[in-house]
Amino acid sequence: MKTQRHTLRALALLLGYPDAKARALMPRLADAMDAEAALSPARRKELRALARALVSIDPIEAETQFVELFDRGRSTSLHLFEHVHGDSRERGPAMIDLIQTYEKSGLLLGPHEAPDHLCVLLEFASTQPPATARAFLGEMAHILSSIFSALRKRESAYASVLAAVIELAGHKAEAVAVAEDQPIDESWAEPIVFDGCSTKGQARPGDAQPIHIVRKTAAAAASGASV
Repeated sequence: MKTQRHTLRALALLLGYPDAKARALMPRLADAMDAEAALSPARRKELRALARALVSIDPIEAETQFVELFDRGRSTSLHLFEHVHGDSRERGPAMIDLIQTYEKSGLLLGPHEAPDHLCVLLEFASTQPPATARAFLGEMAHILSSIFSALRKRESAYASVLAAVIELAGHKAEAVAVAEDQPIDESWAEPIVFDGCSTKGQARPGDAQPIHIVRKTAAAAASGASV
């Protein structure tokens, strides 16, 4: 089986936030993937075009597009447990299990790294023997196919990166049905059932909470009641 260490790391960087440091590495990523040839020439050509586009467009535009694509909807989220567990209680234990898997292989996460983020998963896979990495990624092929389909539906060039990961997992990149996406901001909004017992936005962390001062009438003050 072909080595794919550098290819997996290159894919992780392609899926990372396109800041100045990441964009400076883009030309080298394409060369590294060509050197390993773990992917087909056609797929590598697509990835090289994406790397070139991330370098050529306005930096702010590249970052804005990334946030809109990956942070504003569930169907394209790169946090894989978001697709499996959502916000349920099962997500916590699954995170712990994944962290323990990393630690057994000597990989320690930074304080701001989420274990279920695809970039982290790819970095971990790059440290494993090719057969182990292939089997590891194969376990999540159905989730990768869902993200790939959502990206292709949006006609995003990032779909090629997901297709490459799926292929390295030993599967064929094929579109599957995806539900209409609901923006994360809306899906986290307070349910309407609470609308009558709180002010608009009261449940949102960090928002200023309005204070209503009610003046007592003389009669109410005398009786100890409030109006």
